[in-house]
Amino acid sequence: MELDVRATHTELINRPSQLRLNWYRFRKNPLTLIGGIVLLLFIIIAVAAPLLTPYEPEVINMENRLAPPSMSHWFGTDEVGRDVLTRIIYGARLSLGMGITVVVIAGLIGTIIGAFAGYMGGKFGQIIMRIMDVILAFPTLVLAMALTAALGPSLINAMLAIAIVKIPAFVRLARSEALVVREQLFVKASKTFGLSDIWIIFRHIIPNVITPVIIQVSIDLGDAIMLIATLGFLGLGAQPPIPEWGTMVHTGWEFFMEQWWYATFPGIAIFLATVSFNLLGDGLRDVLDPKSIR
Repeated sequence: MELDVRATHTELINRPSQLRLNWYRFRKNPLTLIGGIVLLLFIIIAVAAPLLTPYEPEVINMENRLAPPSMSHWFGTDEVGRDVLTRIIYGARLSLGMGITVVVIAGLIGTIIGAFAGYMGGKFGQIIMRIMDVILAFPTLVLAMALTAALGPSLINAMLAIAIVKIPAFVRLARSEALVVREQLFVKASKTFGLSDIWIIFRHIIPNVITPVIIQVSIDLGDAIMLIATLGFLGLGAQPPIPEWGTMVHTGWEFFMEQWWYATFPGIAIFLATVSFNLLGDGLRDVLDPKSIR
């Protein structure tokens, strides 16, 4: 008991210094800071969307259709007179929200499945991994397109398809970590005391594999946003008049030669969000993964 108290006391003392060390590792990379700042701006814009623009994203004004950028419409208007900047701002809510939701759900499901597969092992683990290998055998975008087309073009179906294609990566990651954790002394001690497998998995295995999963989530967010935009561009994701970046690029591409602003500005938003998530993910990997520290 005395040893446990001392260990807990030492942990509490070292926690602030560890946080300071992590913050130092994070901010020493300027690209990571830039990515974090850009994402913070996107989040603020998405939350404060109604306060940032006097226009509504779906209100039609045919008298002002395809107007070029001006003081009243900074990013111009679309084919039915809607303000492009307003639709990009509201589209941030949709694209960021969908991307975060899809990856978090895929990470949660994949971590649980992978933890069970790694801890239980045997035929159960082999069957799970063969199923994951079948899914991973297909290119991510191709499989997402096929699933969305089979389910029917819609926002929900696109999210479901992307979540399905993202799950195997988390399963493999969690399983590989679980194979290591299950050999630790505290896991074997728990089994010796007769604790159930489910209790051990949720109490010991999953908490000890969560760090690499968080890193993978941060890295996959940019890819998820790109997949959402791609499905929208192909007409398999969000359907008009929903203000989604990929759908806006798809429609604006028809007018690109004359009204360049329609497709250009949503495309820039997709690029900035994707790159920012990738930069932030790399920074979090450097901070949370000791093996990446040089």
